[in-house]
Amino acid sequence: MANIIGAVTTSHIPAIANAMANKQEDTPYWKPFFDGYPPVRKWLNEKQPDVIVLFYNDHGLEFFIDKKPTFAIGVADEYHNSDEGWGIATIPPVTGESELSWHIANSLVEDGFDMTICQEMKVDHGLTVPLSLMWPGNNYGHVKVIPVCINCEQHPMPQPWRCFELGKAIGKAIESYDEDISVAIFGTGGLSHQLDGERAGIINREFDLECMDKLVSDPEALTKYSNLELVEIGGAQTVELNMWIAMRGALRGKVTELHRNYHAPISNTGSGVLLLEHEMPSK
Repeated sequence: MANIIGAVTTSHIPAIANAMANKQEDTPYWKPFFDGYPPVRKWLNEKQPDVIVLFYNDHGLEFFIDKKPTFAIGVADEYHNSDEGWGIATIPPVTGESELSWHIANSLVEDGFDMTICQEMKVDHGLTVPLSLMWPGNNYGHVKVIPVCINCEQHPMPQPWRCFELGKAIGKAIESYDEDISVAIFGTGGLSHQLDGERAGIINREFDLECMDKLVSDPEALTKYSNLELVEIGGAQTVELNMWIAMRGALRGKVTELHRNYHAPISNTGSGVLLLEHEMPSK
């Protein structure tokens, strides 16, 4: 049986990749942010997960406003990161895991999730920045990745409760996979931020910290919010919390917090990282 060993939450701001490329991790602006990651990298290097299931949102690279699936999953053997409009540097492709991907996709459809299943798929900074953060130097090619994309850009968007249910269904699917592999779950994006309009720059630190607490101890409390409430509380892009909520839904056993860090602002965003250890539920 596949074993979900733990989970990580992280921001996926594109400026992070630029800071790493320009060796700015120890500058006064970036150091409090990057200081949160060594314990997570150490854990990943010790545990050596075979597969990462990574919840993220596409920012218009693969899915533009004319075609926007609510939920999508990649089932390819490889994923490439393309230019998102600012001349992004070429980075190594991301290794996929097609067998487990197809198992999850089939299980999700059987459980009532009408997924968009992508046999070819470009991935953007929402997926590649977290991988580069965990394996600096873009040294992530050894780990297989299953991308799960949630619409956080164009209304109507899935509500927090539905994203939590998606995570639960993915956790169930992984548990039923008859291979002895270890899996880690990544929830990316957020926390509170708004990048445009009259409220641009809003950050709700108190709410961000409360979300991090609830994600560990009472995740279902976060499913009581609507997307509109998240926007009102923390800004338009706070709906990216839904990727964290989906991640937490996949952890159906005992969860223990190992590490956390929160820093704001980073690129007008409240940025948090959590490392959670997971014990599989008993049969």
